[in-house]
Amino acid sequence: MRLVEETPWRHRIEREGAMRVPGVVFASRALLPDGSGDHALRQVANVATLPGIVAASYAMPDVHEGYGFPIGGVAATDVGAGGVVSPGGVGFDISCGVRLLFSPDLALEELRPRLARVMDALGRQTPRGPGPGGVWRPRDRAELERVLLGGARYAVEQGHGVARDLERCEDRGAVGGAAPAQVSPHALERGIGQLGSLGSGNHFLEVQVVERVYDEHAARILGLAAGRICVMIHCGSRGLGHQTCADHVRVMDRAMASCGISVPDRMLACAPVDSPAGRDYLGAMSAAANYGRANRQLLAERVRRVFAEECPCGFDLVYDVSHNLAKLEEHDVDGDRRLLCVHRKGATRALPPGHPDLPAPLAEVGQPVLLPGTMGTASYVLVGVPGSPAFSSAAHGAGRVQSRHAAARSIGGRQLRTQLEARGIAVRGASWRGLAEETPTAYKDVDAVVEVTERAGLARKVARLLPVGVVKG
Repeated sequence: MRLVEETPWRHRIEREGAMRVPGVVFASRALLPDGSGDHALRQVANVATLPGIVAASYAMPDVHEGYGFPIGGVAATDVGAGGVVSPGGVGFDISCGVRLLFSPDLALEELRPRLARVMDALGRQTPRGPGPGGVWRPRDRAELERVLLGGARYAVEQGHGVARDLERCEDRGAVGGAAPAQVSPHALERGIGQLGSLGSGNHFLEVQVVERVYDEHAARILGLAAGRICVMIHCGSRGLGHQTCADHVRVMDRAMASCGISVPDRMLACAPVDSPAGRDYLGAMSAAANYGRANRQLLAERVRRVFAEECPCGFDLVYDVSHNLAKLEEHDVDGDRRLLCVHRKGATRALPPGHPDLPAPLAEVGQPVLLPGTMGTASYVLVGVPGSPAFSSAAHGAGRVQSRHAAARSIGGRQLRTQLEARGIAVRGASWRGLAEETPTAYKDVDAVVEVTERAGLARKVARLLPVGVVKG
């Protein structure tokens, strides 16, 4: 595999073998995956073999090895030319994403004396961990299916939020085309008891302060101001999304032979978008995505309730965006407008200013891109820019450089919490092992990831946020 440095921020994997397009990796040399232990670049090349893929197989600056696709992978297939959809291009945590709340009323110096009490309450009232437990349990399967159709919209209709929230959600709170009938009974069973919960692993709820503003005008439109408190929520579709992915990977693995499709990695199982298997997956994926949207909406309402009780203040939604989805979008390819299936796995949509899918208040600045770091490091708010080279996509986070096992060997959970609290960051973890697995040293330098994101023309910086308190799954 031949990797060519085109610029300090962009590398090219030349076509070879069955690759239909080149690979393009937006990364500095320091951010490129270590080929000796991370096979992400090979996965970028493998994705380039998918039927119908156009332009390139892209990788964002946070790229690292995943299931089939690399995490941080973006690929678009031409629906009209037999383009495929691959569950591996979305991942198991369908519609995993980030929601950012901002308080115009609460400054850091006002929160500090109450921080321990607030974090204790958030720790108690945020369901987390791998098992069941959520802030709201649908009454029956019929109500769960209404969640799968309505997403955050249904949650708001039931009193969990306000109408303005939906204007600040990707797809205004619900993905179209959801087909609950394509979600298996087992997936529904797993999901009914987890609605409104954080989960585990790298999922978190983080209290943050706006440390620096780079673009005052964009920050003002988004509702951000230096010194004020934010809450960032990172979670997805829990067991329902995981089971939905597993179910449809098996279906597509069987369907490939009848479609005449061969892939270099069975984890890239796929089917044409217009085939029964492709349509069924997209319907199930959309339903699971709406579960994820409702999940974050419910957790946001719990945050608002805790703060209202502990230090009265309000929180507005800045934005909610997913980073594990496949979406049907129109893009220009070789001078023609085409309908594409755009896979973003560990990558977020970053629409430019003026895009018709943006709500009116955000049209002037572009879509917010929420790029979290990890415990003890900064997170960023960026916005989309015109002429983005990867179907209006950007990085979704810092990106792992250590496995969870290696991270847990490097430091103990108690030691990590002591280090973070010495820096003024209150930590509420579900387990010591879980904390250790998410040590900041297990991730790339988020500042470097953001620098490459901006220099490569994927998005531009608006604000930098620092952690004040963390609830970990």
